[in-house]
Amino acid sequence: MKQTTAHALRLSGLLTAFTLLGACASTQPDCASPQSRNLDTAISQAQSALSAGCEAYYERYFDDLLATAEGDPKPENKRAFSEFLLWSTDQGLLSKRQAENYYNRYFNVKFMTLRGDYNNCSHTCPNKQKVLFDMERELSDKERGLLKVSEDSNAYYRADRLFQEVELVLEATCNACASR
Repeated sequence: MKQTTAHALRLSGLLTAFTLLGACASTQPDCASPQSRNLDTAISQAQSALSAGCEAYYERYFDDLLATAEGDPKPENKRAFSEFLLWSTDQGLLSKRQAENYYNRYFNVKFMTLRGDYNNCSHTCPNKQKVLFDMERELSDKERGLLKVSEDSNAYYRADRLFQEVELVLEATCNACASR
């Protein structure tokens, strides 16, 4: 009887070990980049992957989609990205604010870097170089989204002018703050 119980315990232990090993060897989702050069197809491929457990790679997928759209720039690409971002919020991958930030960073003239409600003298001026650096990076993203993805040169050049104007106003404001 002792031998049968010991044998049953060993068998039970082996079954548990095999079950745990099987769980570890379960298939991981394929988080490969979209392969299509067609934006609509690439978006569908990204949505499938993101729905299948690849949400940790969201930023990479968004960047891949931008690269795909650069291969066939047209005004309709703005709408495609807007719909993709709405889908992302519906799936719980992004909050509404995150989706708005993505869209505005690439496809809107206004600068997300300047959206704060803080005092320029106490907050912006001491960090003026960082603010301008962040705006330059955002202008580069706007160049990608507005010019290279959606061929909206008018909007891009408005953003570029806005950047130059903000740079001048910020310089004057910070000089005025320093002279207080």
